[in-house]
Amino acid sequence: MKKYQILSLLLFVGVSVTAQFSQKPLPYSYTALEPFIDAQTMEIHYSKHHAAYVKNLNAAVIGTDAEKMSIKEIFTNVSKFSPAIRNNAGGHYNHELFWSILTPEKNTKPSPELEKAINETFGSMDVLKEKLNAAAATRFGSGWAWLYVDSAKKLAISSTPNQDNPLMDIAENKGTPILGIDVWEHAYYLKYQNKRADYLSAIWNVINWNEVSNNYKAATKGTFDDWPALKDFHKVMSQTFHPSEEGNLEPIKKRSGEMVEKAALLAKSTIPAEFNKKEVVTAVQKLAADSKKLDKLVKSKKSDKELTNALTKLHDVFHEIIGLCTTEEH
Repeated sequence: MKKYQILSLLLFVGVSVTAQFSQKPLPYSYTALEPFIDAQTMEIHYSKHHAAYVKNLNAAVIGTDAEKMSIKEIFTNVSKFSPAIRNNAGGHYNHELFWSILTPEKNTKPSPELEKAINETFGSMDVLKEKLNAAAATRFGSGWAWLYVDSAKKLAISSTPNQDNPLMDIAENKGTPILGIDVWEHAYYLKYQNKRADYLSAIWNVINWNEVSNNYKAATKGTFDDWPALKDFHKVMSQTFHPSEEGNLEPIKKRSGEMVEKAALLAKSTIPAEFNKKEVVTAVQKLAADSKKLDKLVKSKKSDKELTNALTKLHDVFHEIIGLCTTEEH
């Protein structure tokens, strides 16, 4: 018996060491959020549901291109991966964010910067709560409601089905989540049964505005304006790639040379200190090289399919750079 116990332990340790993704400990006890979120719900939600997402994600990525990607890199390319990767990656990331923006601490408040943004965007905190609750209440079936920062660095609200989130390339409304509310039934049913509205009303008592403010600061620091060469490349990319999605390749056929120029200028530009890391440098160099390859395909009058594939790959590299210029989550 001891022999088999030792073997099982070694296998467990081996899996634990090589696991790509792991679950962070809760920053508070299961009972800490009562009476608003009960201990039994917290325990089941964290130790069963979230734990299963992590376990299944680690299994799903094995042997795929996602195996060595960060969670945000997966989201940038999630449309290319299996439903198992999409659902479990979302389930893991969404829950990590959810636990972090809850707290037993009373009367936390948004930072002055976040408070100003809330007032400018929604008019008041009460209106923000009303709109976010409406997004959560009207989400049919299971899903999430989000307060996120969009590409213009402005606050916005949306909801997503299942375990999707605004970071995914398939999201209708894209951006960086700073606050997420779980509206899967397992998040509230033991205490509130079918009264989702009561749960949504109660959860505001345990929102950690300190953490939400930190998320807002991270999501708004560093913009395209801080890196003009990236902004210039993005303009050409946007004006050529989006028409290609509708089958119109004329813009890229006419502007492939311009894209090479903008990519070359980007590769020679000074990378802002907060973005200046090896992975970003490598991705920018690849962007320049792939732009040249695309231009050669255009000049050689290759098929529309070949041009579309090359432009799509270039677009993916660009979004890889954008993903690397944010806080990485594993």
